Amino acid sequence: MSRASSELQAFYEAAQTYRTTGSDAAASRLLRSVFSGVSNEVAGAVLTMARPKETIEEALSNARIALGPVDREAVTTFGQRLATLRDDPSHDVAALFELALEDAPVAPSASEDLLRFRPAAAPEPPAAITAAPLHFSASSLNMLAECRRKWFYRYLCGAIEDKGSSASYYGIIFHHALEELHKEFPRPATVPLQKLRSKLQGHLNAAFDRHRADFETQIEFELQRRRAQRTAARYVEWLSAQAASAPFTVVGCELEVQLELEGFAFIGYIDRLDRDDRTAGISVIDYKTGTIAETAEDYRERIRQFKEFQLPFYYWARSAQGDRVTRLALVPLKDAYGDVAPLTLEVVPLAIDASRSRSAAGRISIEELERARGCMVALCREVTAGHLERFEETTDAAACRYCAYEIACAGRPYRLEDHFAR
Repeated sequence: MSRASSELQAFYEAAQTYRTTGSDAAASRLLRSVFSGVSNEVAGAVLTMARPKETIEEALSNARIALGPVDREAVTTFGQRLATLRDDPSHDVAALFELALEDAPVAPSASEDLLRFRPAAAPEPPAAITAAPLHFSASSLNMLAECRRKWFYRYLCGAIEDKGSSASYYGIIFHHALEELHKEFPRPATVPLQKLRSKLQGHLNAAFDRHRADFETQIEFELQRRRAQRTAARYVEWLSAQAASAPFTVVGCELEVQLELEGFAFIGYIDRLDRDDRTAGISVIDYKTGTIAETAEDYRERIRQFKEFQLPFYYWARSAQGDRVTRLALVPLKDAYGDVAPLTLEVVPLAIDASRSRSAAGRISIEELERARGCMVALCREVTAGHLERFEETTDAAACRYCAYEIACAGRPYRLEDHFAR
């Protein structure tokens, strides 16, 4: 028998580990191997879609991706072979996976070197990095403005991020519940407060039940559910008071919006769109279950500094569809104990002087929104022109706090509290 390649040797070692320990890590290595019979793309998709605490065998049998007949047969066959390997440790690996006999690995003799290094490969010549044509979104531009290296990892490398956290699922669930509430009651001024409260609580309970398996523990699930219920009570109190003082109609929830600017395609989803019953002005509402600016002026300043593009993008997208957008608002849904206090920016025609008001209400001019639109185009042009040789890391250590790529980023800035620990 000829000596097997290092990949085949690793395959046999993973098979031996799996049939003696049943390790999911070993099963994952087997699935990703070129000798598994499953394509690397399908294997990666199956592992990515696996739920927390789900074994590889369960993930294979419950594959949550659409597969063609050939790939479906390959996944099924591999799952059967994996079960056989687990149930019958004496089964020959080569025969089970239909490997050629001459490819089976042999143990090296004691006199042979166990480790051999290949000659160093010549480094590839440096070349500019070009982003392929794609749809840009406000979140991708926000990431690009925050840290170009993070954007490089996420959108050009296709690196796999974390599957999600309880905080991210909290946001998804709350968005779904509010969408159902406002579809059922588009004119909240006509609905009693108690009815709004009970309906939203019901939608939240139903949404949490659908996502129960996404939480690592029952305690985590219950804590986030109770947090959402407390926040929901605050939300409907604000909603009812707002509707009573200035009646409005919800004209859309989770609306897909597309916009083309100078040849660049943008896409996004607006959480809520309201129409004032008296003036017919349109308000763009964005829910935030994370941290946001403290005041309307702080948020406006982020737009002026080209660090925030979400509401400017929504403004131009809806304006292009003929809406008269008069207000942009962020609705915070993170704090379960404080009142819901949205940050609102009234859209005005002329530029205004910057102030340091601590109010939750402020103004933003169309001129400032136009500058944000121009920066959106400039950023897209920069990353698609093919002139960038490196995507720089951020200098703001706070941007690294929840970054999925922090470990892989050698150039990340150290947090102030870590400076004396180096």
